[in-house]
Amino acid sequence: MLRAKTRWQLAAYDNELAELIARECGLAPLVAKLLAIRGIDSPQRAKEFLQAGPELFHDPFALYGMESSVYRIRQAIERKEPICIYGDYDADGVSSTSLMVHLMRRMGAVFDYYIPNRFTEGYGLHKEAMSQIHERGFKLIITVDTGISAVEQVDFAKQLGLDVIVTDHHEPPEVIPEAFAVINPKQPACTYPFDMLAGVGVAFKLAHALLEEPPLDLVDLAALGTIADLVPLVDENRILARLGLQRLNHTRNPGLQALIKVSGLADAEKLTAGHVGFALGPRLNAGGRLETAEAAVKLLTTEDGQEAEEAAQQLDELNRERQELVQKMTDEAISMALEKYPLDENRVLVVAKEGWNVGVVGIVASRLVEKFYRPTIVLGIDPEKGTAKGSARSIAGFDMYEALTACKEWLPHYGGHTMAAGMTLPVDNLEAFRKQLNKLAFEWLTDEDLIPLTKVDVALEMPEITLETAEQLELLAPFGMGNPTPLVLVNDVEASGMRTIGRDDTHLKCSLVKDACQIDAIGFNWAHIVSQVTPKARYQVLGEMSVNEWNGNRKPQITIRDIAVPHRQIFDWRGCRDKLDKWRNLQESSETLTIMFRQESYEELFPVAALGGSTDSLLYLSPNHAANPAARSNVILYDLPKTRSDLAGAVAYLERAERIYCLFGDPDLGLERISCPGREQFKLVYQFFMQVPLVQRIHLDAMARRLKLKRDVLEGMLAVFAELDFITMEEEAIRLNAQAAKRPLDSSRLYMEWKEESELVTELLLSSYDSLVTHFQQQVAATTA
Repeated sequence: MLRAKTRWQLAAYDNELAELIARECGLAPLVAKLLAIRGIDSPQRAKEFLQAGPELFHDPFALYGMESSVYRIRQAIERKEPICIYGDYDADGVSSTSLMVHLMRRMGAVFDYYIPNRFTEGYGLHKEAMSQIHERGFKLIITVDTGISAVEQVDFAKQLGLDVIVTDHHEPPEVIPEAFAVINPKQPACTYPFDMLAGVGVAFKLAHALLEEPPLDLVDLAALGTIADLVPLVDENRILARLGLQRLNHTRNPGLQALIKVSGLADAEKLTAGHVGFALGPRLNAGGRLETAEAAVKLLTTEDGQEAEEAAQQLDELNRERQELVQKMTDEAISMALEKYPLDENRVLVVAKEGWNVGVVGIVASRLVEKFYRPTIVLGIDPEKGTAKGSARSIAGFDMYEALTACKEWLPHYGGHTMAAGMTLPVDNLEAFRKQLNKLAFEWLTDEDLIPLTKVDVALEMPEITLETAEQLELLAPFGMGNPTPLVLVNDVEASGMRTIGRDDTHLKCSLVKDACQIDAIGFNWAHIVSQVTPKARYQVLGEMSVNEWNGNRKPQITIRDIAVPHRQIFDWRGCRDKLDKWRNLQESSETLTIMFRQESYEELFPVAALGGSTDSLLYLSPNHAANPAARSNVILYDLPKTRSDLAGAVAYLERAERIYCLFGDPDLGLERISCPGREQFKLVYQFFMQVPLVQRIHLDAMARRLKLKRDVLEGMLAVFAELDFITMEEEAIRLNAQAAKRPLDSSRLYMEWKEESELVTELLLSSYDSLVTHFQQQVAATTA
């Protein structure tokens, strides 16, 4: 057995609807099923989803507050009133600000932008900033990606004589700022048909309304913020991402060209949402996380190639610093969680420390969620202010924004979404905050909720994995939140040609085989399972289907995302020469039990195990042993049992094992001694004594040579004869008892034990692998029946 990393949840879908979509749209059955799973309920909607063109944009004036906002902005432009764009320092905020900069330039506005410093000001609108903006002569402020919670700050701006237009996409609080206008598809008064736009998506809609047509030349900026902010890539977000990626692949924006170059993507065949999420977005975020967002905005708005390259290089260097900082903080946060907050007592992890950079706490929180699969909050403590500021990341089943709202008595400032949020609170409130969050988590989350969940689209038979289907899957791109890369499940397959690849042999390459079908598969960072599976294991493989092109050949391929072996595995390591080394490697796991049937083996391993403090993982099945099965996933059979009764005593442990390692059969073991001689060989020895009734012990070697027997085999046969009273064993000699009564060999206990041991050798050591597996299956079945 090999357990999957996560629990798999197979999606349900309407098969009749999928068949209708496939027929009406000319799609492969798999693609039609995936559309149905994604909520597409008609062939017409399927066509719209696949085409995702600009003609499907909603009317921007359907957004509450849009009409008055357009009126006021046009008025300001006509009057040459200075306009301030007030943004945010993350990738969405930077993209939003940059899009508005390009828009204001085009419209001939008098404008500038302002982005608060994460470290000295923090997120959102600030009264000090409002005062500065007023003093500089601005009359109108347009916020992007921020402002929905800034009730006091907007009131203060109004008192100064500033008009404020809030454009935002975050969850609105109970009280919304009394601004000149508020554009947020989530606000209660808004009936816009799509409420999951990113901040840059809202800014794009404002530009759409002001220009009276979608600003398609700015759609690459909209795609950057939309993908980086992890909003669902459906409806208008899908249109923005799809059109934006198309433009990004041919961009003439000097800043984007420089960013693509420093990210190592200049030679990429095609830029995807993955490239934005894992390469471009992090670099745009890096400035705001470590310094200011100035370099990122400059990069996306400059028309000077040299300035763009310098800004891109600066962001790339900051991103490397960010990566090192994140790793250091992650290591510290993991250690703190393990030492102070046991997982059985903490269903939400809240870790805080002085000196932690608040610019990267969100990334660290994500890393802890990946490791512990618990909702996590990571905070940096400012000892001078006595405050803790941080970010939260959640898991399915735990609405972080709702949880923070339930704890608002300890939170002067917070905001965010279901899966991510930010907050600031007094250090003195931390413990009460932690306790209340955990109280909620124990009420809201079940034990199963704390096992990572992977949503699987469909289970496929191997013949369904074709090149045509793999090619059609690209029609569903771009993939991301709300439109994840399709995950398919193939069951009961074997893996042939399994090998490790890559510079450090960390990746896995093989072919999945079932009946007459064979599909190539690759698993990045899956090389570790090679030592955990047997050659004839049958797998359940969860993966992504794609097209692999090599030397002009195009074939379907599965990229492994998770893998399981649902049956007990038996590892055939019989007779290996590195037996002790293999045992040591397996012994490192706390889930390993070593069973020995022979005292000499126990005496050999006990001192070694004692050095590692793991003697409780050794089990010597002595004849008087009372079975007390331990639930261990790995069981090592270190040596051969002497009797079937001995083997039966081990079955209670084997039936609970997921993996059985057969390490018995030492290559230096004398099989001739274990192999019981036949009756004819016993007859020859007896005939020898009939000819030589008295044999001196010093002549036993010569006797063995004459009879063509090993010395220890001969001694075993003599012991049997002595038990039957055929011979007398004297100190110096062995004498034939000529008058001894005839007795069958079967009446000798020693002979029967020897014979039984010999049969076990044949069944366990000299058999084929298939016979060995069958033998253990029968043993377990017979005992548990």
